Amino acid sequence: MKQKTWRNFADWAKKRDVALRVADQLGRGRGRLRFLDRLARPVAAEYVPKLEGWADRELSAVWIGHATVLLRIGGKTILTDPVLSTRIGLGLGLATAGPARLVKPALSLKRLPPIDLILLSHAHFDHLDRPTLSRLNKKIPVVTAMHTTDLIRDLGYRQIHEIGWGQSTSVQGLTITGRQVAHWGARTFLDKHRGFNAYLIEAQSRRVLYGGDTAYYEGFRDIGPVDLAILGIGAYNPYLAAHATPEQAWAMAQQVNAAHVLPIHHSTFKLSYEPIGEPMERMIAAAGVNAHRLVCKHIGQEWKLTG
Repeated sequence: MKQKTWRNFADWAKKRDVALRVADQLGRGRGRLRFLDRLARPVAAEYVPKLEGWADRELSAVWIGHATVLLRIGGKTILTDPVLSTRIGLGLGLATAGPARLVKPALSLKRLPPIDLILLSHAHFDHLDRPTLSRLNKKIPVVTAMHTTDLIRDLGYRQIHEIGWGQSTSVQGLTITGRQVAHWGARTFLDKHRGFNAYLIEAQSRRVLYGGDTAYYEGFRDIGPVDLAILGIGAYNPYLAAHATPEQAWAMAQQVNAAHVLPIHHSTFKLSYEPIGEPMERMIAAAGVNAHRLVCKHIGQEWKLTG
């Protein structure tokens, strides 16, 4: 019922210009004084990553929670859509107005290894969390979607690379290419000019697709085989226009001939109406005899390429 209350409020607010302008300002906070957020009590992640030999791994990943993945590729460490806050949403002084985290991040800021690149798919609060970004090292390069720099630069970051669909940039020896998705990028409905991306990450002979947020979309077919596809599988009920079902995510993984699939965007925040455990149950069923290709099924699990 609580989630419906938030959705009803959002539907009301997005039709009112004044509310959207206020929301835009409230959405730019850094979370420094949000002490009341600590009243939320997410449970600890079931698995605790050990990261043994992390720097020596050729290709590896840890699911920290929601869309936040620690990825090792090409001798570099990438952090995707870092969201480590207890709540996400608008800043209201001492608290955040938005969904509370259900499970703690599998890694705290202090336990993160050195990060070589931050990858941001779009400006939604559950993907671009300014309170988390404000606590990370500002010397880290950032690759982000078009027209989102204004949400990042004032935090102190200076190496910001905006790319659009089909555009590539080279950062830390990695080639990052923006890919089109079936989603949307506005943070508060007032800023519909903002971009939204998936990313193809390439290093030497290894290739990873980070899907960000997308509904079912067949535009990844030309990417070719990837070692790992990181795809969202939650928040589809009733938001099929923006988020893929588990079955659709599995189909997209097949279209890029993914050797391994890491499902994200589930089990961390209550953003929609399907039961929390349903997305992964359906994903495993969709994979069937190929379920062994699914990695990091639970928050905190880590995977590394072997052989």
